[in-house]
Formats: sequence, C-alpha cells, structure tokens
Amino acid sequence: MKFNLKILIISIIFIGCKSEVDLIVYNGNIYTVDNDFKVANAIAIKDGLFYDIGENEIKNKYHSKETINLNGATVLPGLIDAHCHFYGLGLNQQVIDLVGTLSFDEVVSKIKLNSNINSKVIKGSGWDQNDWDIKEFPNKSRLDMLYPNTPVVLERIDGHAYLVNQKALDLAKITIDTKSSDGTIVKKNGKLTGILIDGPMDLIDNILPELSLNEKKQALLNAEKICFKNGLTTVDDAGLSKEIILLIDSIQKKKELKIRIYAMISNSKSNLDYFLPKGPIKTPQLNVSSVKIYGDGALGSRGATLKTPYHDDPNNYGKLITNPSELKNLATRIAEANFQMNTHAIGDSTVKLLIDTYSKVLENKTDPRWRIEHSQIIDLEDMKGFNNKILPSVQPTHATSDMYWAEDRVGSTRIKGAYAYKTLLNKSKVIGLGTDFPVEKVNPFHTFYAAISRKDMNGYPENGFEIENALSRQETLKGMTIWAAYLNFEENEKGSIEKGKLADFIVIDRDVMSVKIDETYKTKVLKTFVSGDLVYSIQEP
Repeated sequence: MKFNLKILIISIIFIGCKSEVDLIVYNGNIYTVDNDFKVANAIAIKDGLFYDIGENEIKNKYHSKETINLNGATVLPGLIDAHCHFYGLGLNQQVIDLVGTLSFDEVVSKIKLNSNINSKVIKGSGWDQNDWDIKEFPNKSRLDMLYPNTPVVLERIDGHAYLVNQKALDLAKITIDTKSSDGTIVKKNGKLTGILIDGPMDLIDNILPELSLNEKKQALLNAEKICFKNGLTTVDDAGLSKEIILLIDSIQKKKELKIRIYAMISNSKSNLDYFLPKGPIKTPQLNVSSVKIYGDGALGSRGATLKTPYHDDPNNYGKLITNPSELKNLATRIAEANFQMNTHAIGDSTVKLLIDTYSKVLENKTDPRWRIEHSQIIDLEDMKGFNNKILPSVQPTHATSDMYWAEDRVGSTRIKGAYAYKTLLNKSKVIGLGTDFPVEKVNPFHTFYAAISRKDMNGYPENGFEIENALSRQETLKGMTIWAAYLNFEENEKGSIEKGKLADFIVIDRDVMSVKIDETYKTKVLKTFVSGDLVYSIQEP
C-alpha cells in the first residue's frame, strides 16, 4: 500500500511538472508546410494555437486531458479556398439544383419536379449549355407556357447569365428596347430569348423577394457545414454586400459561425462608402480588407473580353463590366484607403487592362498584393506583368472543366496562354488556388488533382491538358494553404502548422503527397479542426 502511494505521489509530481496543453495529436504523418516543408509526427495545441510540433515524444513532454492517436493518418494545415462564393453556396441549398443537367429538357423536368406552384418565384442554379448535345443558350418559350404567372429565374453555373421567363422580364421592365452597356440582353429574330448576361441580371435581382434574416443566416450555416466536411477552414468569398458581411461578423461573435472568412467587399457605392473610410476590419474569424471588382464576364457565356474576336463567334469580343476609366478611379480610391483590389478577369483584353491599371496605381506601394482573380486567358506577352505586386488567384478545376470547349472559344494560339498556372507561378512566385464554388464542386482535393494532373476525373486527356502548366504536389498544397494565406496577408497566422499559428488542421484518409495522382481526388476528410476544436468528424462524435 505504501509502495503504491509512493508511486502515485511521484506520478502526480511528474505530471505537475509537465506543461498543460489542451490537445495532443500524435502518431501521425503531419505535413507542416513550413519553409522547409518538414513532416512531423505530433503536435500540441494550447489556447487555440499550435504550441509545439515535432516527434511523438511530445506526448510525454506535455500533459493534456485530450489526446488523439492518429494511427499513421495524414494531417494537413486547414485548407484555404482562395476564391469561392461561400454565401452563394448556402443560397444554392435553397434553390433547385440544376448542376449536371445534360439537356434543357432535363432542366425543365427538374423545375417541374421541384417547384412549388404557390412560390412567389421559382429559382434554380447550375445549368451549363456546354454540357448539352445542343450547345446553345436555351429559350424562355417553354417556361412561359408552364409558368405564365410566376417569375422563373435560372442561373447559369458560372453566375454570369440568367435564363428567365416573360413574367420575370415584365416585372423587371425589360423589353426589346432595353439597352445595356455592361452586359448583354440576348435576342433572336427580333425577340427576347430570356437570356441575360452579366449587367442586366441586376434588373432581375431587383425584383426578387427579399430573403428573411433567418434564411440568410441559415445559408451561411449550411455553407459552413459543407466546407468543414471538405476540410476548408478559411474561405475567400469573392463578393459580399455590407449587409452579409455584418451578419457574418455578428454570428461569428456569438460563436455560431466558426469558419474563417476573407470577405471581399462587392463593388457598389454604398458598400465602398461604408467600409473604405473605416479602414480594414480584422478579427481571427473575419478579414475585410479587399474589394471585389468585375472586369468582364465568363468564357462559357462569351462575356469575357478578348483582344480579338471569339474564334467561334467572329463578331463578338465580349464586354467589359467595369469600363477603363471607372477601373482606374476605383483602383486609385482603393489604394488610397489601403485596401486590396481583387478583380475578376477572364479574357486577355481584361487581364492586360488590369495589369496596366494596377501597375500605374501601385508604383509607390511596397507590398500591395493586388490580385487578378481567375487570370484565365492571357496573351503570352502580358505574362511579364505579373510580379510580387500583382498576384494570380486561379481555380485549377476550371481548366479541366473548360478544356472541352475553351479552344473553340479562343483558338489554338490563345489557348497556349490559358490556365497557365506554372507560368504565372514563375512570375509571381506565389499562386492562390481555389474552386470558385458553387461554379465547381466544393471539394479541394479535386483542385489538388486537377492542378497536378491537368486531367478530369475520367483521366482525360491521357497526357494532361497543356501539361507544361501543371504544378507540383508541394506547389499545389502551398497554393491551398500558405500561399493562399499570403494572398490574404494572413501568412503569419495560418496556412502552415507552426508554433504560434492558429490551430486549424485536417486529418485525411490517405497521404496525398505520395499516393498515385489518380487516387488524390478520392481523398476523404476524416476530421476538421478550427482553433484546436473539432468542427467536423466523418464519424459522429
């Protein structure tokens, strides 16, 4: 009895000498993504931060009430989606899902099956005519017959076009004579088709019923759940209104929303007048220090602005959404307020315009990190415009989704400067990788696979699309973690597993840095942690 008591006393003293931490994770394959890209076996977490990183003796070095034996599983820093539409993803859970439809007939069938006859408006999202046998924009005539008294608004997958019925056009007061300088109202044989590209979509948005506060909050919570399941701990939402940013801030402060959000302010007078004079807002959960501008539209809807006409539409150059003088004025104002400017640019003409505008405005700025979002079709001569001040933010799954028709749009010469991620990385030394969800699937391991293989999930094309612009595994993981954090001015607080950084990390079911490339997109997230707290587990806790 005395002997046992002695052992107990010694054990208590020994434990008392150990530093107390909140969580120890050990026996893992932990990619730290630090400067040396070290691989560790164990981490200790305290007060929501990484406290120590190293070998399994960490388990004996510290005392914690909670420990996790990883049994060899792989750990990555919490993943960052460098360009997405987080709130839009949540909203899409409240409309009819048209993603993957293979014909307009299927679109109509889904609308009929899922719409409520008593709805004030019928909304759907995700159709893409490029996936159909007849690769032409649909016409509203069938929607007019089915729903003569209910507005129907169906958003194209890229968010740059609507198909609407006549009732919606009437409510928005859009007629055959309505003009648009920042988009296109598509007509055929002197009649409206119901297709609206870019700017005119706002006229429809203005007549849609306002969502309730609860619906907006639920959209955010639904999106968070999906993101955590996919291993995302930070999302860069490419365009949010003042109202939604303030709603995010309020529910984050109540700890109801735990995901970290880099919120780009949507370009509107009211938004800019509110945020720019106040200066950047920065909390551990929310970063409001950038403005999202639309330079042009999308390639799929032929709204991207090109230097020479579309290869498959010789009279069409696309259209700028924001004209050059307005871009210059916005850039000057944003720079003076010490905010970051992040501009959507798909076409080579728009990319060139932005490089010229950015370069002039940033002459006296030392570390602005202004971003060109998508950086999709680039004249090879203009590649030199990317540097440590002008950074690319790209979406690798766009390359493997668009490759079936992109060359039809731009021709065999321009395609050499399209989706050129390796070339862009060589110029800027960093590159941010995202998905643009819900345009693409949320899954960041699809990003990982596409960036490295330049193939779709069917293994096409065999040798990879423009394979010379593939990224390495290390470059890809950095683009989804530390480089994405760098684009957000957050590389000192997240993006790698290092002492003092936020304890955001994920556990996955395979080692993506060593398994066969065509196995990487099948990766499953087992657990997601934010500030050391478990926020998702594939098995219910």
